[in-house]
Amino acid sequence: MALELTGKHLIAGKWVGGDKTFSSAPAHGEARTFANGSPAEIDAAVKAAEAAFLTYGYSTREDRAAFLNAIADEIEARGAEITEIGTQETGLPEARLNGERGRTTGQLRLFASHILNGEYLDRRYDPALPDRTPPRPDIRLMERPIGPVGVFGASNFPLAFSTAGGDTAAALAAGCPVVVKGHNAHPGTGEIVAQAILAAINKCGIDAGVFSLIQGEGRDIGEALVQHPLIRAVGFTGSLRGGRALFDLCARRPEPIPFFGELGSVNPMFLLPDAVSARGDEIANGWVGSLTMGAGQFCTNPGIAVVLEGAEGEAFVETAKAGLEKVNAQTMLTDGIAAAYRSGASKIEGTEGVKAVLTTTCDLRNAKPYLFATTGAAWLANHELGEEVFGPLGMVVAVTDTDEMLKVAESLEGQLTCTLHLDPGDADLGRRLMPVLERKAGRILANGFPTGVEVSDAMVHGGPYPASTNFGATSVGTMSIRRFLRPVSYQNIPHALLPADLR
Repeated sequence: MALELTGKHLIAGKWVGGDKTFSSAPAHGEARTFANGSPAEIDAAVKAAEAAFLTYGYSTREDRAAFLNAIADEIEARGAEITEIGTQETGLPEARLNGERGRTTGQLRLFASHILNGEYLDRRYDPALPDRTPPRPDIRLMERPIGPVGVFGASNFPLAFSTAGGDTAAALAAGCPVVVKGHNAHPGTGEIVAQAILAAINKCGIDAGVFSLIQGEGRDIGEALVQHPLIRAVGFTGSLRGGRALFDLCARRPEPIPFFGELGSVNPMFLLPDAVSARGDEIANGWVGSLTMGAGQFCTNPGIAVVLEGAEGEAFVETAKAGLEKVNAQTMLTDGIAAAYRSGASKIEGTEGVKAVLTTTCDLRNAKPYLFATTGAAWLANHELGEEVFGPLGMVVAVTDTDEMLKVAESLEGQLTCTLHLDPGDADLGRRLMPVLERKAGRILANGFPTGVEVSDAMVHGGPYPASTNFGATSVGTMSIRRFLRPVSYQNIPHALLPADLR
């Protein structure tokens, strides 16, 4: 297919654009002009979604699975277009875009299989006990879709966490229409994916209000989406500041709704002594690869390494430095992200108690790694050292002993991940750390690196605040469908009136 863009919003099956526009800021190639959304267009999209819910929310699991698979097919059919526009807009390499497209279609197909299985419905049945005193009625329970869902596209994943990404796939699988606020960093990529969804809608004969994409810049569009009275939940992947602002708006609504925000973290690694002694260089080189993957623009980027002070800890730092010095400059996703990275690195470099191990010069959208070192005491005394810097920046925290390592773990805010690097002789210290880390993170790893989140049944991509706004949820994996469902009990309801899946 040839690359063809309308530059418009997709609202309930129609391409719509007004006088307001904005220009994209691609990493490569010419800027393009796109329609800039308004609260009025959000209103039209959400009302269409509510109307579509009356049929889509009561469709069969088989029909929804066919729809999800059709979206995946249509995305794959546009693979070359998506890679072309995606690399231009984001600066990400072709291999990364192709891999992310596979992850996106894989998520859709996984949810299709998941809903056909039916276990997510959590069906329960308490039969009537008419002879009991008091009698018990016939009671059945099943999870039901909640209604229209708002989704915000992410800057760092133009496919897997954006237009047809995990939030959209989970909501559509649950039976919820979706209104997406596209990210202005990659509007062309978003439109091509929206074209694929529209083709699937037409192929499957589904109400076109089931999906809309509103493009644009400005806070008013996002605020209108989360405050619309017909939106029942919101999925968001982005910054702590932006996510918290939207979360507060959801909470202040006359009828508050859940805001499922994934807001990032520093993803600390704890390097236990036997592991460092046996394979410190191996761990350091692995950290370099994970830290710099995708210019460090992953929410699971392991920015902190905690190690015991001493010769082996110093050797770890030197090996990491040597590896990071070999990493070439990488293009960041946006000018704003690159500027924030430089600002964050400068702030850390000027912090008392922090030693600059490796510094560099970054310009425009290019980024090279930074490496800093500090002590456990300095870390514990300065909360700001635990704040995320989005990019390939690493910090080594050298603690005096295992007790101080435990104090560092206890001082952490909520994280998406925490990692233990340990050998068999480290088991006792690992057992001391585990109860702490379980309360700090949604995912705990051993002898690995957190970049690369598997899309599966057992995955949790979330964690205590500020990693996410809902510690009981995940934004990756089949369990993420629970965010867009609610349990309903049916008491003495005639068989003919029960939902088909509960009969």
